[in-house]
Amino acid sequence: MQFHSHKDKIIIVDFGSQVTKLIARRVRELGVYSEILTPSQIKKIKDYDTIKGIILSGGPSTVTKKKFQTVPKKIFKIKIPILGICYGLQLIAKLYGGKIKSSKKRREFGRALILKKKNSILTKGFFYKGSSVWMSHEDAVVKLPKNFQVVASTNESKLTILENNREKIYGVQFHPEVTHTDNGKYIFKNFLFSICKLKKKWSIPSQKNRLIQDIRSKVKKGKVLCALSGGVDSSVVALLINKAIKKNLICIMVDTGLMRKNEFKYTFKLFKKKYKLNVRLINASSIFLKRLKNIHDPEKKRKIIGKLFIRIFEREAKKFKNVKYLAQGTLYPDIIESQSPTGSKSSKIKSHHNVGGLPKKMKLKLIEPLREFFKDEVRVLGNSLGLTKDISNRHPFPGPGLGIRILGNVTREKINILQKADYIYINELNRLKLYDKIWQAYAALLPVRTVGVMGDSRTYEYTCLLRAVTSEDGMTADFFTFPKDFFNNISNKIINNVKGINRVVYDISSKPPSTIELE
Repeated sequence: MQFHSHKDKIIIVDFGSQVTKLIARRVRELGVYSEILTPSQIKKIKDYDTIKGIILSGGPSTVTKKKFQTVPKKIFKIKIPILGICYGLQLIAKLYGGKIKSSKKRREFGRALILKKKNSILTKGFFYKGSSVWMSHEDAVVKLPKNFQVVASTNESKLTILENNREKIYGVQFHPEVTHTDNGKYIFKNFLFSICKLKKKWSIPSQKNRLIQDIRSKVKKGKVLCALSGGVDSSVVALLINKAIKKNLICIMVDTGLMRKNEFKYTFKLFKKKYKLNVRLINASSIFLKRLKNIHDPEKKRKIIGKLFIRIFEREAKKFKNVKYLAQGTLYPDIIESQSPTGSKSSKIKSHHNVGGLPKKMKLKLIEPLREFFKDEVRVLGNSLGLTKDISNRHPFPGPGLGIRILGNVTREKINILQKADYIYINELNRLKLYDKIWQAYAALLPVRTVGVMGDSRTYEYTCLLRAVTSEDGMTADFFTFPKDFFNNISNKIINNVKGINRVVYDISSKPPSTIELE
């Protein structure tokens, strides 16, 4: 990740936690600019004047081995406040002479009751009777490091919150960045404003001008092809680039045949007439379906779709002079689930068609102005650009489209069946005014046929799975609890109106352990 020259910022050192970006998000929500760097990147920093605080993230490493991930010792000597989270706490304890042990008896995963031991500037407003924190560790600090005091404990971790007020170094064994920790925002609030003495100077709309200027600086007089799907991410990218280099933007909408019912027609007209963008529509549904024929593995699907996208855009680029760049609506959750954006050891979950699914050799250079942002941040940015709420409030939709919501082999028949079922489902959510209460909802077609009875006749048709989740950021999610009669009504509507489906089921899995999409 690029190291920006913003004043008064927080640096987050990424040791490979899957939720490191949530730390950055919590900091930005509080009105302070933050950046994520790897341990190797922070070693290259020579000027610390603009850095007002450092947060050390969690991660899969352990300080109990001879070799472990660390940071330059000089950062502890330059009087910049430091907050360690999980692995970050253990690293601080290790460097200050504490003792850390790895033991199955000491491991904590999930909620844990936290008990206050003393007052601290870090925990003002944090504690209340019965408050709990989210734990995810096997290692634990068992010996207090020199010049540190204990602020709080849990039953399994006696040294859960530590502080060294004199040097302004603090550590918590739990994850205050996740919503599962009660009052976690107070840890960040106190660290930023009471310890680091920062002021609120950063907001999402304020980033608009910076992003536009970054695009101008990078592209200069070159032309940009923008992969426009009509979803919130690609739409915001298109509007950003249009403001930056209006005459040199060419938006391409590729109809893969894997979009939702009527979506392409609506969005094409909207961007052509309302926003006056230079939009070209390409019908490539036949080639996508041909390449996906008999492909069952979801990773292969993603890579096939990603490769086809790029090849189509490269082909289109030849029709114009001086086209050097391809713009995409890649977000941070796409990056972190496909590969670590900072080179850390975070685990790969799945390939996204526009990240891990891209071919290794590409003729076009990528522009991804939203790769540092979460979905809700992009919505705010979209509103500041004048994006219609019909698009800015639209639920996330995967780049591979219905190709990964049809489990197993993808056929035109299955696409038609799923488009109709999904259309009925989403319309029902809108009718009942539930759509905006849900982070993401969709219908999927399972590769399972079951016996049914319709009109006294035997049927042998597909099973439709409905999914609806609540979330703040897409990194964690819980299934949505519908009103009592919802499933009776939606099941009847889908089965009675969609030939090919005779059974409807609802997915009650949370993330983790599941992901929001099925593939």
